Amino acid sequence: MGASSDDAHGTVKTVRGSVIDVTFGDRLPEIRDMVWLGDGIAAEVSSHVDATTVRCLAMARTQGLSRGDPAVSPCRPLSVPVGDGLLGRVVDVFGNPIDGKGEIRWDEIRSIYQPQVPLRRRSTSSEIFETGIKAIDVLTPLERGGKAGLFGGAGVGKTVLIMEMIHNMVGRGEGVSLFCGIGERSREAEELYRELTETDVLGEVVLVFGQMKEEPGARLRVGHTALTIAEFFRDVRRQDVLLLIDNIFRFVQAGAEVSGLMGRIPSQLGYQPNLSTELSELEERICSTPDGAISSIQAVYVPADDFTDPAAVHIFGHLSASVVLSRDRASEGLYPAVDPLRSESKMLVPQIVGHHHYEIARTVRRTLAAYEDLKDVIAMLGMDELSEEDQRIVGRARRLERFLTQPLFVTERFTGIEGRSVGLADALGGCERILADELAEAHESDLFMIGSIDEAFRRIEERQEVGS
Repeated sequence: MGASSDDAHGTVKTVRGSVIDVTFGDRLPEIRDMVWLGDGIAAEVSSHVDATTVRCLAMARTQGLSRGDPAVSPCRPLSVPVGDGLLGRVVDVFGNPIDGKGEIRWDEIRSIYQPQVPLRRRSTSSEIFETGIKAIDVLTPLERGGKAGLFGGAGVGKTVLIMEMIHNMVGRGEGVSLFCGIGERSREAEELYRELTETDVLGEVVLVFGQMKEEPGARLRVGHTALTIAEFFRDVRRQDVLLLIDNIFRFVQAGAEVSGLMGRIPSQLGYQPNLSTELSELEERICSTPDGAISSIQAVYVPADDFTDPAAVHIFGHLSASVVLSRDRASEGLYPAVDPLRSESKMLVPQIVGHHHYEIARTVRRTLAAYEDLKDVIAMLGMDELSEEDQRIVGRARRLERFLTQPLFVTERFTGIEGRSVGLADALGGCERILADELAEAHESDLFMIGSIDEAFRRIEERQEVGS
C-alpha cells in the first residue's frame, strides 16, 4: 500500500492476539478506519483508548507482529473494488481475488460502510420473487427486495437449496447472483465453485468468502463487502440482485468472538451485547428501490434446533419469509425438506398473491395439519380405524407431501434424476388437482420427485400400459 501525505503514522504499542493497541501522533484515526500494521497486516480501529491510542482488531493473522512496529492509517474505512469485472470471480473481504485468475477489472472503489437507502427512495410495492421450487413458491412465497431465511440444523439441505436458487435465477437471465460465504468451510467453498463451473452459471455470479479459518474480524466484515458489491449492481447497473448468504449465524458468531476479544460483557447465552444493532446494520441495507432490488436468501444455522436461541430470534425479526427445513422430512427422503407447517411468509395474503393462490395454500396447510393430528391415531390403531373422510384427508396429505418434493439441478449427479424448475401456475395447478381428488387412485410414488402434475399422469399411463 502506497503512503500518502494524508496518512496517519503510529507505532504498535501492544499485541494481544488479534487485538492491537497503536499509538499515533497528532492525528488519530476514526473508529472503523483501516490501519496497516508492520509488513501489511490489515486491522480496523475498534475503539479509542485515550487521546493518542487506538485499539484495533486484526483482519489477518498477526504472526510476526511485535511492539514498536510501524503502523499507517489512510484515515478511511476499508474500501473494495466493484464493477462488472467481478462477475465470475471469487474475492475475499478486501475484494482481492482468491481464484488464481489474476487481477480484477473494476469500475470504482467503494467503502464497505454505505448508508442505508432512505425510506423515501425505497420501493413500497410488494412483489413475489419466484424460485422455481414448488414447496417455497406455493406455501412460503418470497418477496422481491425482501429477506428470506432458510432455517435448519446441520445436514438438512440449506446450502443445496441456495445453490439451486442461484442456478434457477441465472437460467432465467434475471439479473446477477451474489454468494456471500460467512464462516464457510474450505471444502464447501470449493464444492460450490466447482458446481457453478460445471453448470455454466459462474459467469453471472460473484463469490465473496470469509472462510472459517480466517480471523473473526474478516468474517464479521465480509457481509458488508458483499452488500457493497450488490449495491453497485442495483444502483449503478440498475439490475436485480439475488444475494445469498451462507451462513448468517456465522456473522452473529463472529460478532460474539470480536466482542469477547474486546472485553465486552456478554449478553444472554454469551452473545455480544450489541447483537441487535450489529445485525440491523447489515440487514437494513438489503432493500428494493426504483432502480432495482436486492433480494436476499440467508441460510440460518439454528443451534441445537432451538428456535428460541437469541440469534435465531433476532434474525427472524428481519425476515419477510422463513423457510424451515425439517430433519424429520429429510429422514423420510422428502427433499427439499421444507416443513410446510412451521414455514411462513408475510407475502401469503390475498392482497399480494391473489385469492386463488391464498386459498390453495391455506387448504394445503389445513390438509397437512389434519394429517399431522391423525398420525398418533394411525400409529396406535392403524388406518382402518379412521373414518372415510379422515382416510381421504390422509391420502390427500400424503400425495401433497410427495408432490411438493422436487428433483434439483444441483443434485443431478448424485441422484441421477434430471432437475426441474416449476412455474408457480403449474405448482398451484398440481396442488389444486390433488385436493380435488383427481389423483385419488394414483400411487404415492407417482407423485414423488416430479416437476409438474403432468408427469404424474404420464407415470400412471406408463404403469397401466405395463400392467395391461
